[in-house]
Amino acid sequence: MTRSEIAELRFAVSQLRQCVGVLRSHYGESNPVRRLENDLERLTIDADEFEQSPPPEATAHGDQEIIYVPDSKSDEAAWMGAQDEGLGFHSRPRTV
Repeated sequence: MTRSEIAELRFAVSQLRQCVGVLRSHYGESNPVRRLENDLERLTIDADEFEQSPPPEATAHGDQEIIYVPDSKSDEAAWMGAQDEGLGFHSRPRTV
């Protein structure tokens, strides 16, 4: 992350702080306002930590292999007899 990107992040957090301040003046110490303040504090901490020791940059795809999955319907016969728990359908005819 470049210095300008960090400055932009700091600016965005500052704007968010102002917005949360306006919400606090309208709604007081309501639970949603307190949660937003907590989230804002967490963002500030994470931004500080990121600036001090940024993680290594990720590459677009790294060393991962891209697997193409076609949109066409697959052969259902290939799945007959496979367990289908949790898939929301049954590969075998139902019996009553």
